[in-house]
This record gives sequence, structure tokens and C-alpha cells, in this order.
Amino acid sequence: MTRYQTWVGILATILLLASLVIAALREPVLQSRAADAQLQDAITLGTGVYLENCVVCHGAAGEGIGVYPALDAVAGLDEESLYKTIERGRYNTQMAAYGIEEGGVLSQAQIEGLVALIQHSDWDAVYAQAEAWDVVPPVMVVADIPDETLALVNALPDGDRLARGLTTYAESCSSCHGVYMEGTTLAPALDTDDLRATESFELARLIEQGVPGTLMAGWDSALTDDEVDDLVALIQRWPDVLAAGVEIPVIEAEPIDMSPEAIARGDRLFSITCASCHGVDGYGSPMAPALNNALFLDSTADAQIHQIIAMGIPGTVMPAWGGRFTDAQINVLIAYLRSLAQDAPTITTPR
Repeated sequence: MTRYQTWVGILATILLLASLVIAALREPVLQSRAADAQLQDAITLGTGVYLENCVVCHGAAGEGIGVYPALDAVAGLDEESLYKTIERGRYNTQMAAYGIEEGGVLSQAQIEGLVALIQHSDWDAVYAQAEAWDVVPPVMVVADIPDETLALVNALPDGDRLARGLTTYAESCSSCHGVYMEGTTLAPALDTDDLRATESFELARLIEQGVPGTLMAGWDSALTDDEVDDLVALIQRWPDVLAAGVEIPVIEAEPIDMSPEAIARGDRLFSITCASCHGVDGYGSPMAPALNNALFLDSTADAQIHQIIAMGIPGTVMPAWGGRFTDAQINVLIAYLRSLAQDAPTITTPR
């Protein structure tokens, strides 16, 4: 072997070793890029699944609605815990089991996408996507407390606490229990001597844990300890608040309107809030029964449909929408369902 060939061999060996070193140095970078791309693909998948199945309860930005918690509060959970919660649901809450093997509608990949979304998402981007898809859910129905009313309450002993409690009550409780705690068809009156005589810790427990077998869900995930304490104080001192001359605007109900415009509004609201469980055009899904069904529509009166929507169905995944929808919104949903009656099949198969 000539000296020239020897040097060529040495140089080739050096170049090969250098290539191996460079490849070894680049491998972590390439792996990191691949992992980032895989994560982004999962988030993209999870965003679509979220907007189709979860947005009506947890909000367009994951902020939580009513008793449904904000998702940034659970983002710190490990992947396995989040996966199991989505797959199997949570006992004694409105969180249904979404895994296919648990009777739900989501595959393993879809649940993994949701986990990635919860742990890593930019919720502003999710909200923008929800706006683009026109699936931003309606806001909670609340009674607006005028500033002059809050001033009256603040003037009472410990008034700042009562004012905070009144604001929380208006935002989270009045739609079911009535603006003056008088009770409604959805929930009992809170303005009672018996309830005021109840120990503070027991009232707090009822608010936080709910009442099994009723529509009263636990609010421990939606309200802070201070907010619960403020509500307890408000309930116990409600006669003092009324004596101060407090007036809370009442949200007026509207009659059912079967005009094409009302039906169109109901159609849009149904597609945003109901189709993820009851299927496109109300044809049902593994999560919930068909509503585009002649048997259901012919045998169920408007008042019954109104009650089902407003109060939910205890023991099922059908939540109470009375705190989310006004009577007018429930009525346009009824109008939309009635518009399906003419062509509704007697028996429908989930699709």
C-alpha cells in the first residue's frame, strides 16, 4: 500500500468518525424535534376533539362553566390520571366516561390528544379556533347586580362579605334558586328559617359537595373556600339584605316562537351545545339518545322538553342547562326540535 493510499484511508476513517460524532451530537436534537412535532400533532387532534365534545362544559378557553372546573386547574396532573378521568369519567359528577370501552365515543388516540391539549395548550389559540368554528358556548345566565344595590349591601355590618356573596349568588345560584332565594321548579327556596338555623359548616358542605339524587351538584371545583363562606353568610343573613332594600333584576321569560328565525337560532344553538352528545340533526350517538324521533316528539309535551333541558336528568350525563340558558334559548331549542317532527323517523339509529 502506497503512502498516498495510507493517507487516504486515514482521512476516510477520520471523516467517518467525524460523521458519526456529528450524527451522535445531532440525534438528541432530531429526537427533540420529532417529539415536538408529535406533541403538536396530538394537540391539534385534541383541539378538534375538545371543540366537538368538551367545549360546552369547560368553555372555549378551558375556563370552566358553572360546576365544570377550569382545565388549567388540572393541567398539573400526570398523564395517566388525566387519561383515566377522561376515559372513565368521575363518580358522582357530571363528568361522563368518554372512552369507547367505557361506553363513550373517544378512541385512545383522541383521549391522548385531549391530555396533550390540557397539559400543553395555548387556550387563547383554542378560543380563536372555537370562534372560527362558531362553537363558543353561551355564557351563564346571571342577574346583573346594580352598583347602587351593592352599595346598600356594603353599608350593612360585614357588608363587604355579603356583597361578595350576593355577586357570587347572582352569577352561580340565582338561575336555579331564584333571584330572591324564593326557589323555582329547578331548586328549592333558600330563604327559610330552617336553612338559616343550619350550622355554617353544614351549609358549606352542601354547597361544596352537592346533594346526591338532586340537581344540586357539588361546587367545590368551581368556587373558592372564601366564595363558599360568603354564600353561607348571605344565606344566613338574607333577611338583613332584603331589609336594606335590595332589588335584583328578574330575567324575563319569553314565549315559544315557531318562526323560521327562531328555528334557525335553535338549530345553531343545538349544533353548538347538544350535537356532541345527541348527534348531528339530533339522530343520537352512543353518548345520548336520538331526539329526531317521532315517538319522542309526539309523546313529549313542550313543558316536559323544557323541564328536561332546564333540569337535566339525574343519574345520566344529561346536565341541567337552566343555569346556562335563558327561557328564550330553551324555547328556540324546542322550536328547532318541533321543526324536525314532520320528517322524523319513528326509530332512529345512532350515527
